Amino acid sequence: MGLTLYGFDASPYVRTVKILLREKGATFDQLQVNVMKGEPHHPEHLKRHAFGKVPVVEHDGFRVIETSAIMSYLDAVLPGPTFTPDTPRDRARSQMAQAIYDSYGYGSMASVFGYYLFPDFIGGQNDESLKKGIEASKLVLTELMKLKGSDPFIAGKSLSIGDLYLAPACAYLAMTPDAETVFSVEGFSGWWETIQDLPSFKTTPPQ
Repeated sequence: MGLTLYGFDASPYVRTVKILLREKGATFDQLQVNVMKGEPHHPEHLKRHAFGKVPVVEHDGFRVIETSAIMSYLDAVLPGPTFTPDTPRDRARSQMAQAIYDSYGYGSMASVFGYYLFPDFIGGQNDESLKKGIEASKLVLTELMKLKGSDPFIAGKSLSIGDLYLAPACAYLAMTPDAETVFSVEGFSGWWETIQDLPSFKTTPPQ
C-alpha cells in the first residue's frame, strides 16, 4: 500500500518529516493539505487527524499522527541510516531537543518569522509579540546549543531527529531581518552551516 504523507510544504513540521524521508531514500506520495486555506479542518482531513493538524502519515494501512510519533515510527520501520542515537544520553539529548522545540520553540519562532512571512496566519503584526518571540527564540537556541556542546550535532556526532526538528523553523527565521539577532548564539553558526549543506535540506524547500 506504500507510504503517503499528508501535509503542506510550507509547514516546518511537514518539512521535518520530508527531510527524514529524503535521508532514508524512501519512496512516498504526498497529498498537500493547505494550512493557509484551512484544509486541515475539512471533513476529509479531520477523519485522519481529529484535531486538524499536519503532518499525517499512512504506511501500509497504518496511520500515524503527531510529528514526534511519525518521526520515531518512520525511523524504526524504514531502511537506511538511523536518526535515533545509540546511547541513552544521546537519545535523551535528541528527545530533549524535540520537547524544547515543541513546547517553547515553534511558537516563539513562528511569532518572529510569521510577523514577516505569514502575518495573517498569526493574527497580524504585533510588535510586542515580535519582541518577546525574538527573546524566547534566542533562549531556545541557547539551550539547544548547550545540549550540542562541542559536538557537530545536537545529540552527538551524527544527525538526529532533534536536528531535523529545529532546521525548518531556522530556515524561515533566516529569511527575516531578525535572523542575525536570534542566531547570535554560541555554537549555532557551525551547526547551521552543516544543516544547510545537507542534500535532504536543500531538496525540501518550503513551497
